[in-house]
Amino acid sequence: MKTLIVSQEEKMVRKRLLLLLKPFDVYPSHEPSVISSSNSLKNILKKKPVDWKAVFRNDVSQAISDVDLVITVGGDGTLLQASHFMDDRIPVLGVNSDPTRPEELEKLNEEFDASRSTGYLCASTANNFEQILDEILENLYEPSELARMAISINSKLIPTSALNDVLLAHPCPATVSRFSFRSGRNEKPSSLVHCRSSGFRVSTAAGSTAAMLSAGGSAMPILSNDLQYIVREPISPVVLSHLMHGHVKFDERLEVTWFCREGLVYIDGSHLVHPIGHGDVIKLSSMAPRLKVYLPRHLLSQ
Repeated sequence: MKTLIVSQEEKMVRKRLLLLLKPFDVYPSHEPSVISSSNSLKNILKKKPVDWKAVFRNDVSQAISDVDLVITVGGDGTLLQASHFMDDRIPVLGVNSDPTRPEELEKLNEEFDASRSTGYLCASTANNFEQILDEILENLYEPSELARMAISINSKLIPTSALNDVLLAHPCPATVSRFSFRSGRNEKPSSLVHCRSSGFRVSTAAGSTAAMLSAGGSAMPILSNDLQYIVREPISPVVLSHLMHGHVKFDERLEVTWFCREGLVYIDGSHLVHPIGHGDVIKLSSMAPRLKVYLPRHLLSQ
């Protein structure tokens, strides 16, 4: 009788991976390095006991399913776009395909901003991708669960949850936005705050280091389930300034009533937009399904 020898690779259940790529023409000047990173990753995947396919992020239009892991190749924008098609079951690994290069900053900073992709949520680059992937396949690297924001307009839930932030604003940036908001639980809401400003931004913990921080907000612990809000450029007496920025606990919600004829709800940037009008009520909370993300380890130690 022949002895059947089963290799270690055969013992492992083959994982199904989806490689989600940023289009190469987004930043033409960076195209060679992005293509090089993508090809490097593909060559590594060919050596592993995995089944995989690669698609461009703009070609994804339906919920991602039937895979064990999504790998985004680009930056935070690619990971954000992928998250809009993912539930709380499939983890995602971000690969920063075009990280900022210190030598370029030093050489070119007097001419222009030579910064490339920040990749705040990306745990990997092309340089350490194989090491990170091996740790994931061997169950040595656990994904973290990031809070996302649930959004409803007039009690109708928007299918897409925000991983980063939501901005409510008039379509014309020079036009004043008029709205009121309150936070809290249904049985114990806060006082109503009336605002005239350039808009209203709400972020998750993951988004608190992006536009929220630039606007004067504060960085939150990455695993926090709370939300943070800020009124952009408020037209208000100084006595109300303490009401223009705050936090909302995970079991509370924000309720915003819009008082302009026109308005837009921007979800995670400018690509996903929903129109609103006078009298519409927008509710925001962190009750959305979490997203499983393999985070950079230094974020977890902060």
